[in-house]
Amino acid sequence: MNKLLVISAHSADFVWRSGGTIAKSIEQGAECLVVCLSYGERGESGELWKEDPNRSEENVKIIRKQQAQDAATILCTKIEFLNWGDYPMVISEERTKELTKIIGDFEPTVILTHTAKDPFNPDHPLAFQVTERARLLSCGAGVASAFKNIDPPMWYSFEPHQPEICEFKPDTFVDITSVIDKKNKAMNCMGAQKYLVDYYTELASRRGNHARRISGNKAVKFSEAFQSHIPRITNTIF
Repeated sequence: MNKLLVISAHSADFVWRSGGTIAKSIEQGAECLVVCLSYGERGESGELWKEDPNRSEENVKIIRKQQAQDAATILCTKIEFLNWGDYPMVISEERTKELTKIIGDFEPTVILTHTAKDPFNPDHPLAFQVTERARLLSCGAGVASAFKNIDPPMWYSFEPHQPEICEFKPDTFVDITSVIDKKNKAMNCMGAQKYLVDYYTELASRRGNHARRISGNKAVKFSEAFQSHIPRITNTIF
């Protein structure tokens, strides 16, 4: 069985950037796990703080967790929350070991996470870095080792909010036309950042246009874009 692991810096990132791919993968019989490194309680919850500036961070975490859980339920994926904090997120050796164990236990076929660069978000590159290291440790860096290791998963970055300044160069497009309604419903769960729903709906349509032009497949209406980080091994050029 194919297994998709999505590592999300904050508890809404997975919905905006890969919600369609999650739903499509599950539609095709894959198992999916979303890991949220933080709830995004400080820097990703503007609507909640505007509603009540006197909220506690713990209260925001509770709301964000429920919103992400509701979105995950719509997408039919399992979800875990690590509560690592945000703005700033701090990556320690213990946290790296924690993520390494999750990867090793789940044994994903594919990992999706953030880009290595994001000048306007301090946590997204950290999510990339810890994913990169944990992935290598979980698969023994490609060699035999004294501890359990898994086959190296394929690894992609999903599209950042401002790709042109994050050196994002998409080389993989996933057709999410059949599940766009699920993605829209999941996005509408994220009330702490509801202003992003229109943006990511339009982006899916625009990437769908790109996918049609690249493939010639006129049935593609909506798509999500990704950038691969390791070569693909195949026995044919086709």
